[in-house]
Amino acid sequence: MDLDYTKEQEMLRKSVAEFLAKECPFDSVKEIEDSEPGYDEKLWKKMAKLGWMELHIPEEYGGLGDPFVDLTIIMEEIGKRAFPSPFFTTVLLGGLTLIEGGTEEQKKKVLPKIASGNLIMSLAQLEEDASYLESGINLQAKLEGDNYVLNGKKMFAVDANIADKLIIAARTAEGVTLFLADGKAPGITCQKMQTIGKDNNCILTLENVSIPKSDIIGKPGEGWQILEKIAPKATVAKCAEMLGGCQESIDMTAAYAKERVQYGTPIGGFQAIQHYMADMRVGFDTSLYYMHKVAWMIDEGMDVTKEVSALKAQVNEQYKFITERAVQIHGGIGTTREFNIGLFYRRAKAFEYIQGDTDYHHEKIALALEL
Repeated sequence: MDLDYTKEQEMLRKSVAEFLAKECPFDSVKEIEDSEPGYDEKLWKKMAKLGWMELHIPEEYGGLGDPFVDLTIIMEEIGKRAFPSPFFTTVLLGGLTLIEGGTEEQKKKVLPKIASGNLIMSLAQLEEDASYLESGINLQAKLEGDNYVLNGKKMFAVDANIADKLIIAARTAEGVTLFLADGKAPGITCQKMQTIGKDNNCILTLENVSIPKSDIIGKPGEGWQILEKIAPKATVAKCAEMLGGCQESIDMTAAYAKERVQYGTPIGGFQAIQHYMADMRVGFDTSLYYMHKVAWMIDEGMDVTKEVSALKAQVNEQYKFITERAVQIHGGIGTTREFNIGLFYRRAKAFEYIQGDTDYHHEKIALALEL
C-alpha cells in the first residue's frame, strides 16, 4: 500500500494550491460568500480550463478517467482556502450519480458539459426532518401518462440556486427514484437559507413539477441503491475538504501564536497553548493519513463501508475540535469577520452534517459490526 502522491499528483496539488492562493484570497472568499449566487462564475470557468472538472469523468464522456485520489487532492486544497464553489455538488454528487446510475443517453448529454464546466448540478435528497435514511425521502412522484408529477419540499439542497440541472430523490410506487430535472423547470421554487456556513443551502418547493419517464436516473425504485453507491466517494471527498480546513487552521493559529505577545512574550511560549497546538496536530495527522488510506482503498475497489463511516465520524469531531481551539487561541477576535479563522470555524459546524453527522456514522459502524 503506497499512499505517497505520484509526481503528477504532486504537480496537480501544487497547481491547485497556487491557483486558489492567487485567484481567491480570503477577502475574495468573504465577498463570494456574501454574494447572491454564492460562487464566482469567472473563477468557475478558469477552473474548468485547468481541467479540474474532467479529472474523474470517464474518457468516453469527455473526461480524463483519472483515479479518485486526484479528486481528494483538489478537495483538500479547496478546503485550505475555504473556497466557495459548486465543485462538490456538481462533480461529486451530480457527476458520480450519473456515472453510477445514468442511462447512456444521459451520460453522453450531461457528463461532457460537467467536464467542460458548462453545467452546474445540485442533489436534492434531504427533507424537513433532515434524515439521512431511505425512509426520510417522502416527496411524492405520481405517474400520469408518460410523465411523473412531483409535489413536495426539499431542504438543504446545496447550490440549487445556481444549478442548471437538479437530481431530485422522490418516492414512486416502486420506491425511491432519482429524477434529472432542469433547475428552472416550471413549478420549482428555490429559496436560499441563511446558514452558519454561508454555503448556498436551499429550500426547493415543487408544485406539480412534470418530469418525463426518460429523465429517471436508472430505473424506478433504484434511487436509493444509486445514492448508496456514490456515498463513499462523496463522503471521503468532503472529508478531504474538511481536512484541508484543519491544516490551514493549524498553520494560521501557529503563526498567530508566534506573533501575539502577552505579558511580554509570544503566547506560543505558554505551555497551555503548546499543548493545545500539539493536540490539534495529532488529531489532524491521524485523520489525514486515514483519509489517504480510505481513498486508496476506493481506487483499489475494496469494500470501505466501515472505513468511510469511521473517517467521517472522526473528521467531523476533529474539524470542530481544531477550529474551536484555534478560535480560543485567537481570543475574541477569532469570532470576528476580520479574522480568517472564523471562515473555518463556521465550516466545521456546517460540514458535519454534509454526508452524515457523527451519530449517523456511529450507527452505521455498529451495523457493519453486526451489533
